[in-house]
Amino acid sequence: MFQSNAILASLSDSDRTALRPHLKATHLEQKTVLYEAGDIIDAVYFPITAVISLVVSLATGEMTEAAMVGRDGGFGLASALDGKVAMCRAIVQLGGDAMVCEPAAFKSAAMQSERLISIVMRHEQTLFAQAQQSTACMAHHEVEARLCRWLLRARDLAGSDQLPFTQEFLAEMLGVRRTSVTTVARTLQKAGMVKYSRGKIEIVDIEGISEGACECYETNRAQYQQLLPMAD
Repeated sequence: MFQSNAILASLSDSDRTALRPHLKATHLEQKTVLYEAGDIIDAVYFPITAVISLVVSLATGEMTEAAMVGRDGGFGLASALDGKVAMCRAIVQLGGDAMVCEPAAFKSAAMQSERLISIVMRHEQTLFAQAQQSTACMAHHEVEARLCRWLLRARDLAGSDQLPFTQEFLAEMLGVRRTSVTTVARTLQKAGMVKYSRGKIEIVDIEGISEGACECYETNRAQYQQLLPMAD
């Protein structure tokens, strides 16, 4: 189980020994809301095949994804530093498996390990950097480039070219109208880059999608390689 998530795989033998009794396997269903902003974090998640979206919601009901977490990271790690309150909604973007640990047990292990504390801090830096990049991306890049970037990131974490996303969900994550996503999806499909059927999108031309993506995809990859090289 430790090799299936980059954070867990990077732990020292002593850290693994400390955490092993407290880690439990769970399955996360797609679209499950793990936390709303302001909720007390009562579980630390280490995705294996699941992908979690960190979403900012407005009073109008609109939402936009700030960051995406999968097998290269975790959610709730800041609880080791007394970050006990969720700052945004955490929703399961892709259903799958994850390891779960109680915050108290994770904090106890972290307080005994300088290496684990360092991993937690660097991971939180990567999430902050990802959220910052998302802000710039929304302000300056076209919907098509943003969708290509988003699909590439989701593909990396899912480990599959077939992604079970509706156009409505994609629109919510990108913070745009559904009609905008529909138009872009048709353009990509006509160009032979994706195949789209109701509720499913398949990437068939990875090079084309990569060329169409904005710089933010590579920027985020570089940030992860710098701060969390074990996630590459």
